[in-house]
Amino acid sequence: MKTSDFDYYLPPECIAQVPVEPRDSSRLLVMHRDTNKLEHTVFCKLGDYLRPGDVLVLNQTRVIPARVMAKKITGGKVELLLLRKEDSTIWEVLIGGKKVRIGAKLLIGDVLTAIVKDDLGASRRRVVFNQPVESFLTQSGQMPLPPYIHTPLQNPERYQTVYSTIEGSAAAPTAGLHFTPVLLDSLAKQGIQIARVTLHVGLDTFAPVTEENAEEHVIHKEWCEMTAENAMIINQAVKQGGRVIAVGTTSVRTLETAALSAVEGERVGNHVGPTSLFIIPGYQFKAVDCMITNFHLPKSTLLMLVSAFAGRENILAAYNTAVKNGYRFYSFGDAMLIL
Repeated sequence: MKTSDFDYYLPPECIAQVPVEPRDSSRLLVMHRDTNKLEHTVFCKLGDYLRPGDVLVLNQTRVIPARVMAKKITGGKVELLLLRKEDSTIWEVLIGGKKVRIGAKLLIGDVLTAIVKDDLGASRRRVVFNQPVESFLTQSGQMPLPPYIHTPLQNPERYQTVYSTIEGSAAAPTAGLHFTPVLLDSLAKQGIQIARVTLHVGLDTFAPVTEENAEEHVIHKEWCEMTAENAMIINQAVKQGGRVIAVGTTSVRTLETAALSAVEGERVGNHVGPTSLFIIPGYQFKAVDCMITNFHLPKSTLLMLVSAFAGRENILAAYNTAVKNGYRFYSFGDAMLIL
């Protein structure tokens, strides 16, 4: 399977730089997999395509303000982007700066310091802080927007879902950015159930696959959790004829990971821990019936995932239609509902 098979041209002006207001006024491209029919609507009308008894699966992760400015003892500037917490003071980070060697001491603010311990490849490093960093991040950390967004974000909460509760992500689960409390309330009154999972999103989510053969790509590991309580909500909904509708590729990966521990007769089991599940065309979905997702980068693992769900040719054709119709792409862009 060639990585180039998942490439497409996107005019730069299609990349959304700011979110729309209100959140649920974004456009929604609805794809019917059984007929390949496409419909154009707006996100606030999502309920038109859902049925009582369906269950929406939301990723409740919250983005941490993980971008930190530091300096070397010699005065040189260094930027740290915290990716994954390994211990109370040990983090995997992306590091930016000239000649930041192993053993280098970095100064951050007045009381925080870090030692660069290990080279993890490319610009990844393992660093050890002199104390837990969470309180510093709350006061002085910056929101780590994706590199294709060049317009400063006026309100940091617009890069959080309205239902985010558990901190740990370096990037937002962007399919969920379209929901408002009013929309969620109206869906609940319609008989739509809600289940919540957690997957802490890493920046590898946005990285293009560089291997010529996509199957040789090593997927990033991300921590996720499906509790027994939420697994029960999903399994009961399925037994009563409801559909499992994953909100975002992060929910898809969590659901499909949890499906690996399901007992016979149930859709998912409980799971807590890392997942390295790489979903590409040919994968047989076990948990997900429908998917809400944004428009993804060329050659990305996310584009491969939605192609596995709806067919590569169908997805690329839908993307071409979206471009021609002025849809907005990527994190702050519009959405797709794949039925």
